[in-house]
Amino acid sequence: MHLHSVTTLNERKSILKETVVTFAQRAKQHDEENSFPMENIEDLKKIGYTSLTVPKAYGGQGLTLSEWLPLQELIAQADGSTALSIGWHIGLVSQLAEHSNWPENILHKLFKEIVEDGVLLNAAASEPETGSPTRGGKPTTRAAREGNSWIITGRKSFTSMAPALDYFIVSATMDDEQVGNFLIHKSLTGVKIKETWNSIAMRGTASHDLYLEQVQVPEDAFLEVIHPGNKRPAGWLLHIPACYLGIAQAAEQFAIDFATSYSPNSLQTAIKELPNVQVKIGENEAALLQARYFLYGVAQKWDQISDDEKKQMQSELGSVKYHVVNAAIEIVDRAMRVVGAQSLFKDNAIQRYYRDVRAGLHNPPMDDRTLIQLATEAFNK
Repeated sequence: MHLHSVTTLNERKSILKETVVTFAQRAKQHDEENSFPMENIEDLKKIGYTSLTVPKAYGGQGLTLSEWLPLQELIAQADGSTALSIGWHIGLVSQLAEHSNWPENILHKLFKEIVEDGVLLNAAASEPETGSPTRGGKPTTRAAREGNSWIITGRKSFTSMAPALDYFIVSATMDDEQVGNFLIHKSLTGVKIKETWNSIAMRGTASHDLYLEQVQVPEDAFLEVIHPGNKRPAGWLLHIPACYLGIAQAAEQFAIDFATSYSPNSLQTAIKELPNVQVKIGENEAALLQARYFLYGVAQKWDQISDDEKKQMQSELGSVKYHVVNAAIEIVDRAMRVVGAQSLFKDNAIQRYYRDVRAGLHNPPMDDRTLIQLATEAFNK
């Protein structure tokens, strides 16, 4: 079935659940080989997932934040790398549909290509020299005006889903020292992907380095002026905690299945009957409930308020990411304590969940930035 042919969340979940079964089966191989799950992405394209947040006027479904985040969590339960990778695309499209300073003709063309051709995009903003763009560092990537074109040169890191991307949204410092975003197609001369990704976590995201060597782009490839470190609140970034919440749920289910089936000969029953095991599982269930209420409560608020009110939500959005990711790490840890030493065996998926969930600490916004902002606001009340 196709996701565009149904209208409810439960119907979408049902279709997606059937699709992601193979994602879980492939996850171990991609993790061990440090390879990109291209087949997962193609499967998502086939069911119409990659165009769900495109506005209905352009052939998409125009899903709101609270409508597509649960789908991201579901994908993450099967494979965190796939969820985080496609989340960048889905989220950016969601943001462009909701609020964008981009030229209308560029948006129209891009939305049409996403729906009709299945093109994918992601931002390429991080650089080895500047670190996370949320810290406010100015890009060392340069964009020089040359007649009716721009010549762009630089290197970007953490370019998730690099092998599957058709477009890169590249930040670059221009001749007047302002910073701008440019839309660059993968086919242009001088665009190169170097396979540098070798992390112990989220290995399947293929977050390789993007090299731009004197790439010539047309004048209308310039999208907008941006201000690093001073961006408006972005609700779509909640795809990050949704992903790690999904991984935590997968770890919890692994622990439940293990506790239900494992019965050492020192006991007359499975370890699920032990009070200490029940306490850990109970703590995890409580933490999952709390995290979901916070995540989806804020997502629903975002969907219901005005654009001006959204500008005041930076602290809430950051707090969701802080609480959910740290809760997910604790949930995975407790799940591993239920499983015991077998949780460290490479053949058991829970050790991958342990590695993958920690990557959330290094996705934006960073914990210290969120906490300092909350403290500053508290002191200024």
